[in-house]
Amino acid sequence: MEILAYVAFGVYALIILLGGLIAVFSRNLVRALVGLVLTLFGVAGCYLLMAAPFMALMQILIYVAAVSIMIFFAIMLTKPPVGGEEQPGRPWWVVAGCIVAALAPTMLIARVLRFQPLASHEQPKEIALMDLGQTFIEPYFLAFELISVVLTVAMAGAVLLAFERRQGQ
Repeated sequence: MEILAYVAFGVYALIILLGGLIAVFSRNLVRALVGLVLTLFGVAGCYLLMAAPFMALMQILIYVAAVSIMIFFAIMLTKPPVGGEEQPGRPWWVVAGCIVAALAPTMLIARVLRFQPLASHEQPKEIALMDLGQTFIEPYFLAFELISVVLTVAMAGAVLLAFERRQGQ
């Protein structure tokens, strides 16, 4: 059963990597968004592997659904650049950025390979979903409401700005 978990983790890691590469190297913004969504689904799968189905569900509901839809609306409401100007060759900072971006996974892999797990007999405390929900709602109710109002106002403002620009043309 442990081998199956390693295989599933490898599949999710490949999904995350593939989605990230699509998001970074795609010239079309909608395809880049699809890569981002693929990456976020892979992260939700990793949450499932860690026996955290609530976090996986929140990952899908909040990031895959809500945030990616807002990004999609932002893409659809903005005008594409005018003119067919040619892109110059890759400047030195793109190469430097790739090298710096490769440092983080390299250091992480080196750390994981040197890691010696300690013997542990304690099991993590599992919290009931109802208790978790009550903890979030009771003291943080106002914060959740304010976040929803801010997101609604931001979305309405984006739509209003887009309509004003289109009418001004």
